[in-house]
Amino acid sequence: MDTSWIRGVIPPIVTPVDAEECVEEQGLRRVVEHVIEGGVHGILSLGSNGEFYGLDQEQQERAVHVTIDQTGGRVPVYVGIGAISTKECIKLARMGEGQGAQALTILPPMFLTPNEDELYRHFRAIADSSSLPVLLYNNPDRVGSNISVRLMERLADIPNIVGVKDSSGDLSLTAEYIRTTREKGFKVMAGRDLMILGSLVYGAVGCVASTANIVPALVVEIYEKFMAGDLAGALESQFKLAPLRVAFNLASFPVITKEAMNLIGVPVGSPILPNTAAVEENRGKLRDILNEMGAIKLG
Repeated sequence: MDTSWIRGVIPPIVTPVDAEECVEEQGLRRVVEHVIEGGVHGILSLGSNGEFYGLDQEQQERAVHVTIDQTGGRVPVYVGIGAISTKECIKLARMGEGQGAQALTILPPMFLTPNEDELYRHFRAIADSSSLPVLLYNNPDRVGSNISVRLMERLADIPNIVGVKDSSGDLSLTAEYIRTTREKGFKVMAGRDLMILGSLVYGAVGCVASTANIVPALVVEIYEKFMAGDLAGALESQFKLAPLRVAFNLASFPVITKEAMNLIGVPVGSPILPNTAAVEENRGKLRDILNEMGAIKLG
């Protein structure tokens, strides 16, 4: 399976919704154009920033369809799977493949805490249900536990499980994922925007970065400067990005991504309830950061 195209900067794009919390098609098309214009190397539909948990199956399918249609083959589209049961995850995997996605990402079950054998069987069943390459999604903050290094080694032997997005924020764990799977062609991607460069230096192939929704060109700079051997330039771009990622703490996750996009002139509407907009004081702080970065569009 050729996975050479799994690399670079992949934004987990937000999902604009209307007053009924249904996909707002034109807004979603604008988001796709914004990130592609910024030079990203792929797009993730229905990631955490895409608020998959607030969309029913019909709306998830619509979001994927619109994203793939608007992308038009310019970059690969990855579809996120975040359901709890294996059966529901398989349905979503087949939906993504049927819509024409190029790859899938799978989040471990939330709420439950499967043991390693149960989790292995869960991931294996989903991977076996599709011919697409699969990236796992390690996100202990949202799930409650890490995918262990030992389990990752086992999963990397499944033919179409080809990589992982690691959002643990633990560079030592990212490093061990890379070291222990390096002979298997396994792709490790940074999932914490403050650690993009550090992960690349250790051997990651790219990142799935929330901030690439907002300032895609800046995130792409980190990757491209690193690939060109300009470590000092890549570090400067990483430092420039940092205040924006730190500002995500100004509201509950993932509110700030949408707040920032609205502020820079890419309207995406409100977060899905129960999340609500940031308070005005914190929106002002976010605006100041975006102004300092030169991210707010004029006119």
